[in-house]
Amino acid sequence: MEPEVGQAVHALTSRWARSLPAGNSVMSALGLWPLLAIIATAADEPGRSELAEAVGLPPDTSAARGAGLIRGIDASHDLHAALGVWVDESLKLSESFGEVVPAELVGALTGDLARDKAKLDAWAAEHTDGLIKEMPIEVTPDLAVVLATALCLRTTWVRPFNEQIKQVYDGPWAGGSWHWLNRTDADLTTLKRYDGTAAGALTVATVTGDADVDVLLAIGEPRAAQHDVLAGLLQAVADPDGGRSGTDLIGGGVGDEVSPAVRVAMSTTPQPVVQLSLPSFSISMEHDLLDQAELFGLTAVMSDPGAHGHFSAISPTPLRLGQAKQAVMARFFAKGFEAAAVTAMGMMRTSMPMEQERKLVLDLDRPFAFTALHRTTRLPIVTGWLATPTEPNA
Repeated sequence: MEPEVGQAVHALTSRWARSLPAGNSVMSALGLWPLLAIIATAADEPGRSELAEAVGLPPDTSAARGAGLIRGIDASHDLHAALGVWVDESLKLSESFGEVVPAELVGALTGDLARDKAKLDAWAAEHTDGLIKEMPIEVTPDLAVVLATALCLRTTWVRPFNEQIKQVYDGPWAGGSWHWLNRTDADLTTLKRYDGTAAGALTVATVTGDADVDVLLAIGEPRAAQHDVLAGLLQAVADPDGGRSGTDLIGGGVGDEVSPAVRVAMSTTPQPVVQLSLPSFSISMEHDLLDQAELFGLTAVMSDPGAHGHFSAISPTPLRLGQAKQAVMARFFAKGFEAAAVTAMGMMRTSMPMEQERKLVLDLDRPFAFTALHRTTRLPIVTGWLATPTEPNA
């Protein structure tokens, strides 16, 4: 992956993470970024500049780099990625369409709403291994173009967890019983303390997968804000060599809290270990990206485009972005982790202003003649004259 692309995806992730709602939440900027990159190349001004700022790369090349990112991700062992584009069969395409979207990715929308929905849903399910069963946009009569990405991640822990039911007595979860995961790890470097993050001091634990995906878990001080902890975690992601590892932290005194939620204790094992415990979790969400259009650079392209549309590189038919949604889920359990995201955008036809044509107007407002003509023989059947209207005024 190009370093610039990685930095751009990371920047989008950081911005979006700060705006996530309170409570359980999950999102995938990696699933969204390639679509923003593609429509940035396709967009006309002023949407082109707005999208380019959200994408973080020049729009001339961002479509190709977005498609390249999906291909690169799909080469991963644990992570599958796909890009799909569907175009209404009746939509005229611009000559530059192939420069925006690779031809081999393009499928057809038939106009049969039920059939098109089934096709899109099947694609979403296929490319997420059934974790997400439906494309998160509506199939409507004015839907002209659909662009979508799908991500699917399944990994197994190198060191699995034990699972038990645990009663929590203190803190915000007090009084509840939960499925709790526990394990010990002799690798002290899987635990780190980062200072000076957006949340202040931050503890980051790495849970290693058996192929090419790990999961990082982060916790701050009890009063740390959600968006600051998320921002701090992403700072840690960008600085894998930073922080103080468990090999330093274990030197603290027994009973000391040496990092948020981390204390030093005596062990029954012959060597130092990290003991990690957390609740298993499963989170699913759907994001309407147009609700945060400014964050994603979508404000201009979702507006009424008038006669010329926002995406002349796709079609001379006026188009606007009418839908942009993401369905995403993540599950952390005893043996591994799985996640999936389907991000989709729908471009809609807009009503075109009718051209003003000249017309001829005939008002029969005085006496006139009439005849009934046999069409084949041209014989008049009845002929007459109307001197005065015969029907009374209503």
